[in-house]
Amino acid sequence: MRAIDAGILVCMECHELNRQEPNSDEQTCTRCGALVHARRPNSVVRTWALLVTAAILYIPANLLPIMTVSSLGQGAPSTIMSGVIELVQHGMFPIAAVVFIASILVPTFKLVGIALLLFSVQRHQPLSARQRIIMYRFIEFIGRWSMLDIFVIAILVALVSFGRLASIEANLGAVAFSSVVILTMLAAVTFDPRLIWDNTESDDDYD
Repeated sequence: MRAIDAGILVCMECHELNRQEPNSDEQTCTRCGALVHARRPNSVVRTWALLVTAAILYIPANLLPIMTVSSLGQGAPSTIMSGVIELVQHGMFPIAAVVFIASILVPTFKLVGIALLLFSVQRHQPLSARQRIIMYRFIEFIGRWSMLDIFVIAILVALVSFGRLASIEANLGAVAFSSVVILTMLAAVTFDPRLIWDNTESDDDYD
């Protein structure tokens, strides 16, 4: 049985359990006074809006140069993928693998994973609640690693600044990529995982 079936609402601010008041449009938490909702208002619509925006920005994030490395006055801008290729060519396979996973695979998986969750919830697709909640938790877990590439660029820009001798500059691709990461993190936050259980066909999906 779900909490909502028992007339219990959970405060998303302090996690206090509140008894649902009948005929009440706006109910506040008995502990912290925050508004309490059975489900996050417009969760699916907001998540779709953030996800579509992130998907649009994902294109320039991969096509535009993310940084320019200059040495002795010479240098060329590089995209994420070209940077991975250069690392491979120099034999730095572990670093190339980390950059590829953090900058290519993780954002792609988050975009596809959240889209699948939204689609399955809206269309009642034959995907068990357990499978969907595992996918959601995994998306939340990998989200913290999405900014790894941006952190590396920020550190390099701050440390490597020796004029014409050597310098590293961030480009527009870094801005687009940061926007994608932030938007996908917000999409994961705005999505209400309780909708997964609302769309469970039977109690067998809980087992």
